[in-house]
Amino acid sequence: MNDIVAPSPRTRMRRHPERGHYDFDTLAAIIDTAWVCHVSFTLDGVVHAIPTAHWRMGEYLYIHGARASRMLKALTEREACVSIALVDGLVLARSAFHHSMNFRSVVAYGRFETVDDTAHFLESLEAFIDKVAPGRWAALRPVSDKELRATTMLRLRLDEASAKIRSGGVKDAPEDLDWPVWAGVLPLALAAGTPVTEADSQVADYPHPA
Repeated sequence: MNDIVAPSPRTRMRRHPERGHYDFDTLAAIIDTAWVCHVSFTLDGVVHAIPTAHWRMGEYLYIHGARASRMLKALTEREACVSIALVDGLVLARSAFHHSMNFRSVVAYGRFETVDDTAHFLESLEAFIDKVAPGRWAALRPVSDKELRATTMLRLRLDEASAKIRSGGVKDAPEDLDWPVWAGVLPLALAAGTPVTEADSQVADYPHPA
């Protein structure tokens, strides 16, 4: 898309503005890579921040949960803040105060809306499952009416959001460069382990996508 999401007073970067990104493709790439977002909201005068799985379709971020969830009801009644962070590396400097992290993050504001249309609900759920394991939806037992009735799906339009990215190496003060300690970046990455098959699984091997 490459569309620019105009920064609002809440999303405009003030500290390290050079790390701010407002184009939709950058936002979408971070959202799509992350597995969990944190949803912050108020309920009965108390501030909550709940981690939950998320996914994206087009210009919306989606979450889901039990229909009885007080959080999901609260999210449709008042403003919320969604945050996502990916840590790409530990930046080890010569000074304790110059240590940092390489990261990609997104913060989005707005009010969630309920997905009531059954066809769209199923389309969105398929997108979530295929994010978790591409191509898996087609092999699954069809969703039941009972499951549909017990689940609420919400979506948040990403029209007030920004990304913040830190990359690169150590930024030590010139007078510290001769200090005799290792300086550099320790890269970090999330990697899948070896699949563990259930004893009663009807398929023996994990179906890796082609």
